[in-house]
Amino acid sequence: MKKINWSTVRLLFMLAVVVFLYSFTGKRSIDRKITKAEVVFVGENQLFIDQKTVNKLLIENRTDPKTIGRDALDLNKLEKSIDAHPMIEKSQVSISVDGVLKAVVKQKTPIARIYDGGASFYIDYKGNKMPLSSNYTARVLLVSGEINDENRTDFAKLFRVIYDDVFLKKNIIGMQIMPNGSVLMLNRNYNFKIDFGQLVNVEQKFKNYKAFFQKVVLDSSIANYKKIDLRFAQQVVCTK
Repeated sequence: MKKINWSTVRLLFMLAVVVFLYSFTGKRSIDRKITKAEVVFVGENQLFIDQKTVNKLLIENRTDPKTIGRDALDLNKLEKSIDAHPMIEKSQVSISVDGVLKAVVKQKTPIARIYDGGASFYIDYKGNKMPLSSNYTARVLLVSGEINDENRTDFAKLFRVIYDDVFLKKNIIGMQIMPNGSVLMLNRNYNFKIDFGQLVNVEQKFKNYKAFFQKVVLDSSIANYKKIDLRFAQQVVCTK
């Protein structure tokens, strides 16, 4: 009669217990319902979209998240559904151990508002179109003229330069895109127009404008000018 190896028996028994507990825990996790849905917005922007709208996307228009089982959820699908909303840049969806279905949402950042004929919309920081919101109106650069698929990328770069610069963002509030693609800009505090010309030598033109502005604002002569011409990279031509 063979001698029983109790060490092996104990090892097999412990292994069976671990497998059983793991399977039992896994089944409970799958069968567990969602306890609640939660939407968190990140970033400094005011809300262009309300939590209720995102919550509906998160729970796929169900009335009660507590009726949703974990096995019925596809987190990647939920993220894609939320990201498809025109106000949202990116989302991250997760489920906590206690059954909370959570979406962390980053909205798009509008940097200019376009008035093109009867249409009005935002251009966001990445250069994409963004619809207006009934919840909040962003205080951004106002632009009149045609923005289309051919010129949107170039103008988005110009809008970003203004948006990212503290002085320019505060100083330049309006822009008119002419039919030939040249640009006129408006100052917040003074009545002169800024003839920016075509979208070439952008950084140098703004550098020239800053130098001019800082010089004339000191002697109070800035209010006498009607036009500031920045079309020439090496000089600023002013008209009184």
